[in-house]
Amino acid sequence: MKVNLSQESSYWTQRYNENRMGWDIGYISTPLKEYFDQLTDKSIKILIPGAGNAYEAEYLFLNGFKNVFVLDISKTPLDAFAKRVPNFPKSQLLHDNFFTLKGNYDLIIEQTFFCSFVPTKENRSAYVSQMSKLLGKHGKLVGLWFDIPLTGDMEKRPFGGDKTIYLSFLDKHFSVITFEKCYNSIPERQGNELFGIFKKN
Repeated sequence: MKVNLSQESSYWTQRYNENRMGWDIGYISTPLKEYFDQLTDKSIKILIPGAGNAYEAEYLFLNGFKNVFVLDISKTPLDAFAKRVPNFPKSQLLHDNFFTLKGNYDLIIEQTFFCSFVPTKENRSAYVSQMSKLLGKHGKLVGLWFDIPLTGDMEKRPFGGDKTIYLSFLDKHFSVITFEKCYNSIPERQGNELFGIFKKN
């Protein structure tokens, strides 16, 4: 997959500048907060790709997880995050293209990222392959996927999908620990999210 950093950065920067961020709820979502609250090893290396305003990273950092990396293709939300969380290490704010990123992580958090890019078979396969490359031997991919119809509208971001569609890609590199309708979604997303925990094969 070849993602043009400049084009994608411009697209998402414009969305932020125009405040067209319908996916941004303004705080950490309940399912991820409750998952983080049961983690005991605060030394694990965590990546949040397509993080946007990264409320998840803020919550983790303020609760003692110091090895958190925030990635976005637009510099705008990263700059906003740096102002909001001034003690967060600047070296852990990554303005980069996920699909060419190098590194090794114990845990990668999915929060609307999978559904943010054009849902071609090539793009979605590249997402799963890159997730696998970035995770360590016992690494996990954890988070939320929109359980909404996938339409033919290539401008209607975030794009949707369902459990069967997602697993058709994820099964190639991951084993499912759990992947079910989310029971503790925020009211606005009730019935429209899947919560998943996947272990790298």
